Amino acid sequence: MALIESEEHKALRSAVAALGKRHGRTFDREALWAEAAKLGYLGVNLPEAYGGGGGGIAELSIVLEELGAAGCPLLMMVVSPAICGTVIARFGTEDQKRTWLPGLADGTRTMAFGITEPDAGSNSHRITTTARRDPDTGDWLLTGRKVFISGVDLADATLIVGRTEDARTGTLKPCLFIVPRDVPGFTRRRIDMELQAAEKQFELTLDDVRLPADALVGDEDAGLLQLFAGLNPERIMTAAFAIGMGRYALAQAITYARDRTVWKTPIGAHQAIAHPLAQAHIDLELARLMMQKAAYLYDAGDDVGAGEAANMAKYAAGEACVRAVDQAVHTLGGNGLTREFGLASLITAARVARIAPVSREMILNYVSHQTLGLPKSY
Repeated sequence: MALIESEEHKALRSAVAALGKRHGRTFDREALWAEAAKLGYLGVNLPEAYGGGGGGIAELSIVLEELGAAGCPLLMMVVSPAICGTVIARFGTEDQKRTWLPGLADGTRTMAFGITEPDAGSNSHRITTTARRDPDTGDWLLTGRKVFISGVDLADATLIVGRTEDARTGTLKPCLFIVPRDVPGFTRRRIDMELQAAEKQFELTLDDVRLPADALVGDEDAGLLQLFAGLNPERIMTAAFAIGMGRYALAQAITYARDRTVWKTPIGAHQAIAHPLAQAHIDLELARLMMQKAAYLYDAGDDVGAGEAANMAKYAAGEACVRAVDQAVHTLGGNGLTREFGLASLITAARVARIAPVSREMILNYVSHQTLGLPKSY
């Protein structure tokens, strides 16, 4: 793993930054999505054989980070190409790949991801959405509920995590199903969020949703392997989302600290202002290094190593983002709460990086148990 970005990555970062600058924080989501797709950025991680760029999560994380740093992050990049596209590319049938990957790559199709449930939270072992076979037709029947699922109204389908019964043991194991948006029995209810974002949150209900046998993605017996093939990119991309947001906030604060003059001196000349901003920059840079390590390991096929690094990256980026946003607002004082500077809304948005898709406490549980070998506490 190179600690210095390649010329190709630098060029990608520069090009995406220019795209983000053209759209800015008042961006129109559909227009930005369409242009990013046209330039090949949305599918940069997907196989070339299916219309993608042939890169990996490392390249896709650069795209999301730079758009976030320009104030116009695309949350569905975390879900559609990163989670769903990756899972289908790795484990899908040839027909599933031909059906979905070209559209996910060029932005004409999107897919949501449904795992979180009201009573399961971060515990994927307690998922109650179940899938059973119809013995007469071979179809799947899905029943259950999901909550806090992003962008379902925008998506052509949702990749749903359900559980099937192991014929040998009777235990339930996780499986992934492609559920079209208009299939009978699949309903959604928008959740009224205080957080204002282009992508809305939904509660989903699956009431004996009938799916053909080929709606199953991958091997029914693969279990957690396939699930975490999607969850690790999700954590890496959430880190990119948070780092980009933190960089945007920090940039506003730096500009303000240079320009705002009190008693004939720019406020950025005072260490009480300068040092916290410098610390925020250091934290964001360190988080990016861990994110790059996680992306490198994942793209190299090291799922175990990537799991540890992705969790650490997501934790570090979430913490760095919250601190950067808080310090940026504090630097601007009252101006930090005005619409003009676009920071106040980030106070709420930054918290998401600490909470979703897995809380910082669950990451600390993972590291203490899996990495440090301490007794399991949950």
